Amino acid sequence: MIALPLARYRLEFTVETPLSLPAYAGSTLRGAFGGALRATACITKQKTCESCPLLRSCPYAVIFETPPPADGHALQKFTQVPHPYVIEPPDWGEKMYAPGEPLAFHLVLAGRALDQLPLVLWAFAKAFKRGVGKGDGTARLSSVTHIGEIETVVLENMESTLAEHPHTVLPEPIFSNDTLTLTINTPLRLQKNGHPIDANTLTARDLLMALVRRIALIHEFHGAGALPLNFTELAQQAEAIASEKELRWRDWTRYSSRQNQKMALGGVVGKWTLTGDLAPFMPFLHLGQWLHAGKEATFGMGAYRLKTQLDTAS
Repeated sequence: MIALPLARYRLEFTVETPLSLPAYAGSTLRGAFGGALRATACITKQKTCESCPLLRSCPYAVIFETPPPADGHALQKFTQVPHPYVIEPPDWGEKMYAPGEPLAFHLVLAGRALDQLPLVLWAFAKAFKRGVGKGDGTARLSSVTHIGEIETVVLENMESTLAEHPHTVLPEPIFSNDTLTLTINTPLRLQKNGHPIDANTLTARDLLMALVRRIALIHEFHGAGALPLNFTELAQQAEAIASEKELRWRDWTRYSSRQNQKMALGGVVGKWTLTGDLAPFMPFLHLGQWLHAGKEATFGMGAYRLKTQLDTAS
């Protein structure tokens, strides 16, 4: 078991003015959250974070624009390390919410980002008060529920106090050690040399090592430090895992305000069964149900659930 604090929350809003969300709202919700978080947390009001003297201590930068280590990193080259949050948007499909209707989605926080939960919730409340989606529809944050072994309301409204709650995920299930199935619900986009890997070309190694890298980096930069992992050995073990895929490609587009253009994104959805010695990868596969996998995981892509052979038998 990897000791990384994690928590999933359901944020529930009451719509106040007509609010429209696109077919896949993860990017819209992330953009609204980032803008409100920066407006709330940024002290220096610089145009960009890169040259800010508070870069490595500012909660906005740590959560939303996590900077890479100043002296480089042995695992990979990157301009930003993985962020410690995942927004899980409403189910796929365009939605128009009328005043008085409920609107809900999930949010996952990891490691030290959990210390910033009050700020994160304040930013979401501020974003929806200011306006979200096409037409800037507004809504009021009405409650926040922690999703664990039992569901616990931790915030009744923005005037109440956060209730204490655990920051540990459900224990790893008992499994057969050699077969499990991922049901991938939102596009899983894995890339090689900057290009997406299609459903036919994807291998178990691609998936497993992407999960190992993502979770190892989140643990290192947002948790208790680097994990003692032998990546070469893990990659060799991943090569031996067989897979049976029932995957299809699902495309969608989003508008990037930063690049001022529409971007075509997509990934695979469906079922993927892995067979072999999965024991070294089970902690990562388990935590991936909270942290997701692949590109654009922060706005909900790469969401999956596990079903083991023992689950199927029962």
